[in-house]
Amino acid sequence: MNDKNVYIGKISYINDSPVYYGLDHGLLPAWLKMVPDVPSVLNRKIKTGQIKVSPISAAFYAMNHRELLLLPDLSISCDGRVLSVILASNYKIDDLEGKKVMFSQDSASAASFLKMIFNQRKVSPVYEIGPVTDCQSISKSADAVLVIGDTALKHPWDQVFEHCIDLGQFWYEMTQLPFVFAVWAVRRSFAQKYPSRVKEIYELLLESKKQGYQNIDKVVEAGKNKLNLDQSVIEEYFDLLYCDLDDRKIKSMQLFFDSLFDQGILNERADIEFFNPQ
Repeated sequence: MNDKNVYIGKISYINDSPVYYGLDHGLLPAWLKMVPDVPSVLNRKIKTGQIKVSPISAAFYAMNHRELLLLPDLSISCDGRVLSVILASNYKIDDLEGKKVMFSQDSASAASFLKMIFNQRKVSPVYEIGPVTDCQSISKSADAVLVIGDTALKHPWDQVFEHCIDLGQFWYEMTQLPFVFAVWAVRRSFAQKYPSRVKEIYELLLESKKQGYQNIDKVVEAGKNKLNLDQSVIEEYFDLLYCDLDDRKIKSMQLFFDSLFDQGILNERADIEFFNPQ
């Protein structure tokens, strides 16, 4: 399929900027077309086959593991605080029984994680999905809100809500493990049909990521300009964010998937399977 275009996803937040730096700066071949969007839309597009390779929510991989394979050594994860996945709340977690918790439409992993926490603690909030952008108006219409990505970084949630719980830190305190929010996946059928093309895309992503970390100061600068935030905030954010997928992160992801199954959020246990680029 040398001349056929392949469409791959790209998260429209700054969190995957290190992985796409090289592709954004000259590595992108003419046949590879990037489709930027929020995680929930990328999840949907890989499911329908509109894109073949994409960063997706880790929980979405678990829900669709029979149709997808993971690409090794690529993720969006943290080992403690993450800053961009927070529960902003007027109550402590255990006091949200019957209270309204608003979810952004953009996330699957963080939403599944939060539901799992509530299930484990026998707390039953009322969930509502809607646009999560303006912290002032949300504080008037919901008791708590799950905020992810650039929106979590840009707005002063801690000034509007009484509690701001960083879910990366929360998971670390529960498990002493990192948390994997997003993974890179390929449609299993596409990988079986075009393994050499998938290997090519995978190697491009790894080289692009390598260039991203070699130019992390430029990645930070671009993030600062996009979000109009202090450089120190963006530097701290990229210090806390990891784009690899080592053994601890894989172990943590399996624990997360098993917990989702145990809490009835997944219908079956999800096995972690990787595309083999050999």
